[in-house]
Amino acid sequence: MDQATTPRIRTVALVGAAGAGKTTLTEALLHRAGVIARPGKVEDGSTVSDHEPEEIARGISLTLSSAPFSWKAPDGLAYDVTVLDTPGSADFAGAVDAALAVADLAVVVVSAVDGVQAGTHVAWRLAAEAGVPRLVVVTKEDKARADFHHVLEDLRAQLGDGFVPLELPLGEEHAFHGVADLLSQEGLEYEPDGKHHTTALPDDVADEEHRLHDEVTEEIVSHDDDALERYLGGDEPSAAELERSLAHEVRDLEAFPVLVASGATGVGVDRLADLICELGPDPSDRPARVRAGETSVEVSVDPAGPTLVHAFRTVADPFVGQVTLLRVLSGTLRPGDRLLNTTTRTEERIPGLFRLRGKEHLPLDAAPAGQVVAVAKLTATPSGSLLAERSGPGAAMSAPALRPRPPVYGLVLSPVTQSDDDRLSAALTRLVAEDPTLVVDRSSDRTVLRGLGDTHLAVALERLSRVFGVNVSTSPVPVAYRETIRRKVEAEGKIKKQSGGHGQFAVAQLRVGPAPHGAGLEFVDSVVGGAIPRNYLSAVEKGVVEAMAHGGPHGHPVVDLRVEVYDGKAHSVDSSDMAFRTAAANGVREALAAAGTVVLEPIDHVRVTVPASAQGDVMGDLSGRRGRITATTSLDDGTVVIEADVPQSELTRYVLDLRSLTGGRAELEVSPGTYEICPDHLVPS
Repeated sequence: MDQATTPRIRTVALVGAAGAGKTTLTEALLHRAGVIARPGKVEDGSTVSDHEPEEIARGISLTLSSAPFSWKAPDGLAYDVTVLDTPGSADFAGAVDAALAVADLAVVVVSAVDGVQAGTHVAWRLAAEAGVPRLVVVTKEDKARADFHHVLEDLRAQLGDGFVPLELPLGEEHAFHGVADLLSQEGLEYEPDGKHHTTALPDDVADEEHRLHDEVTEEIVSHDDDALERYLGGDEPSAAELERSLAHEVRDLEAFPVLVASGATGVGVDRLADLICELGPDPSDRPARVRAGETSVEVSVDPAGPTLVHAFRTVADPFVGQVTLLRVLSGTLRPGDRLLNTTTRTEERIPGLFRLRGKEHLPLDAAPAGQVVAVAKLTATPSGSLLAERSGPGAAMSAPALRPRPPVYGLVLSPVTQSDDDRLSAALTRLVAEDPTLVVDRSSDRTVLRGLGDTHLAVALERLSRVFGVNVSTSPVPVAYRETIRRKVEAEGKIKKQSGGHGQFAVAQLRVGPAPHGAGLEFVDSVVGGAIPRNYLSAVEKGVVEAMAHGGPHGHPVVDLRVEVYDGKAHSVDSSDMAFRTAAANGVREALAAAGTVVLEPIDHVRVTVPASAQGDVMGDLSGRRGRITATTSLDDGTVVIEADVPQSELTRYVLDLRSLTGGRAELEVSPGTYEICPDHLVPS
């Protein structure tokens, strides 16, 4: 296929608030492109994107879904478009990160009914941080209370400058039947099949359309000195010229077109597809950036260049195993290629290539640079890896790290059966490979799964059961309380047993007291005169350590002890390492019982980023959780960073309460801090 007939590639991430209509819009695009006979419905569980049982049951998107289609645009060119439909819930933000890492264009979907929501802010910020060009589509224009003008005002008031409306709705709510094209100054009347024909603009729209046409024209030509000079000289640019200029401004992040559509009725959907193709940047206009050591370098989008592939998402398929979504950054990927994973240094053989359209596999012979494809059974290629030719320059490169998302919610997992226990570790490894925002914590004798929220973990555990056949019960993560001794005391640890043969005999005289905070154990040997032979002193220390780990009177591990062994007794026959370990442990327990202990509670460091309007509510809530505010910082974007030290026991469900308190517009980071004395009335029984 020559260059003139080769389809141009567009990879588009649909992002926005939950419920804004992203999945319905994806269905409408696939239907209008002739890919599906009729659009599915979210409420029926019949959409291409939301095909997982967990998504169908909840009626929301929970993961990234790929939906490719072909499109012939008004410019006469053919396009290969891949829509990446993403979740709107904060619990699944990792899927948004993955989509934006490979997208040429982010289409921010905003509901005409609900307007700019918390999820809109998050999507906009993530796309801006990723440096991805953006286009806004106001959807649900056919619904009751739809208000396009209010949404446009909100976009400008809440998200800043650069919004360029290209359409106005003809009618609104149930009367929405077409759009006014501000560039061509034509009305587009839609038929029930989603096709349109031009029509004269109604009188109630014409005046506004002409006024906005002049404003939009001035906005577009203002970024080009030559075009501006011609315009001021009376040379009115054509719609095609305006569109070409606007495409450059979109690519350079100077303008953000605003369109209007209804995924349910199909009005405006073909126009959306047209402008995704004509305004969206070509992959060659936005070369991928990767790491070469400590340096960021560009990768030329050349189908004839060395093969370099980005594995940006993996999915566990119950039938074919692990499926890896790839974007070809350079070269042309073909079945049978052998490539080096630059992270794991493992060679992978590329089996059959296919496109993923929901759960459907569409076989593919080759994938040129810029295209998104899928491969099964790349077992040594986790998300975020690069695959490169072993002898090429890509072998020394790595993918840039995604935005870190520290887990803020956890559950203890307990296998239901021995079989579940045997398979749990391997299943969790595959689950985390699929979703890197999940973290498995085995730092204690428990297996703790941590993630971004309760729904995040609930879905993960459902997949653990359905896909991997591993069932677990869950419980809250216990607070890691500790104990330390109240005061210094002396204690005698001893053991005297005689059973006919060798007995057990050891006596250890101990002085036990508090050590400085964070010291752990200070073990002091003050024995003189050989009362305890030198070869048994290490056993005494081991006995102390065992007693501390076993716990104090309240049942929590003991920390920050100073234990001085100053005297004791030994027997030439009946003393042993085990005897002195036991005696020392008995002595520590006796000391803790005699002096009493204080319970220490962990204090975590919390960092909350919220809109300035929510600062007072969040600070008040943190204070009510016994938190100490340590810093507040106002940022240029109108948000405030609040830092506080808060008892861990008060943070069990904090991320859920915080989202409720701030309407979902808060970001939370929690990191381990220090330990402090727990008030007596709050000591757990």
